[in-house]
Parts: sequence; structure tokens; C-alpha cells
Amino acid sequence: MPVDAEALLAFELQNRDFFEQHIQARAQTFYTLQSVRDAMTESLQWRASGQAFQYLIVRDREILGRINLTQVQRRYFNSAMLGYRIGEGYAGQGVASTAVALVLEHAFAEHHLYRVEAHVRASHPASMRVLEKNGFACFGRSARSMWLQGEWHDILHYEIRTPHADGWQAALDGE
Repeated sequence: MPVDAEALLAFELQNRDFFEQHIQARAQTFYTLQSVRDAMTESLQWRASGQAFQYLIVRDREILGRINLTQVQRRYFNSAMLGYRIGEGYAGQGVASTAVALVLEHAFAEHHLYRVEAHVRASHPASMRVLEKNGFACFGRSARSMWLQGEWHDILHYEIRTPHADGWQAALDGE
């Protein structure tokens, strides 16, 4: 379903305060219709070049959240970084868990990634549960590595590897 920039801007504005409690604030300049249109165009360019894959989580034509695979590294790694944000009205309802499961299917089967990583604040157990429910394992901790709302936060590093090792090998052989 094509999403119009007005709907995406409305979603971002409606959830802005909620998101900024958990992640770094977007620049004020992002919150204009033209900036959202530009971001959508850039997202399509990244997808076409295989650098990033961004998805909207939509139900009954309403945007519930956003989820993406960024920092795609092909040569040697075939990896990406997972990120997501769920609107405040849908938090705690399984939306993130379902979206992560679907994006992982695309990551491994369609995009032929071998590894997906995610970072989460150590003080955000809901995001940890979403990742762990989807098979991610914590592999490290960076102490005092994120400055948010006037204080330092520890970051936990999570990873998951493809269950499709044969497909991953075939993708490498085709390079």
C-alpha cells in the first residue's frame, strides 16, 4: 500500500514525545511535509541500491510503526542493523514482535543477509523482550555509551544469524 507523506508526518508528530523518551530526537527540520517526502525518496533510493530496507507497519490503513534494516554491509559480512519504533497507542500489544519476525523473514530469505544486529538501552526491557522473543541473543554491553535526556545509558548489543545457511552460502557464491 503506498503511504502518503501526510499520513507519515501525522504519525511522527503524534508520537514524537513518546519516541523521544526512548531514542534520540529527530531534528526539528524533519517535521515538515517536504522533509518527510524527501526522506521517503531517500528510502527508496537506499532500497534500490541495497543499502537499507525501510518498512511501515500498517493495519487497516493506519500506520502503527516503522521498522528498518540499515547499515547493510554486503562484502564479507552480509549484515544489517535492525531498528523499529511503534506508536504509543500500540506499544505492548505484540506489534513490534510481529513486525520484527516479518522483517527477519525478509532479511534472511529475500535480502540474503547472514546476520542482523540490534542495539537496545539496558533500561528498556520491553525492547529486550521483543528481540529475545524473535531469537536474538545478547552478545555485549557498552557502558555509558548513549547520552539521552541528560544522562548516560548502557547499550546492549543483540544478534541473530540466518537459519538459512545454505541460501546464504549460495548468495556468497553468486557474488
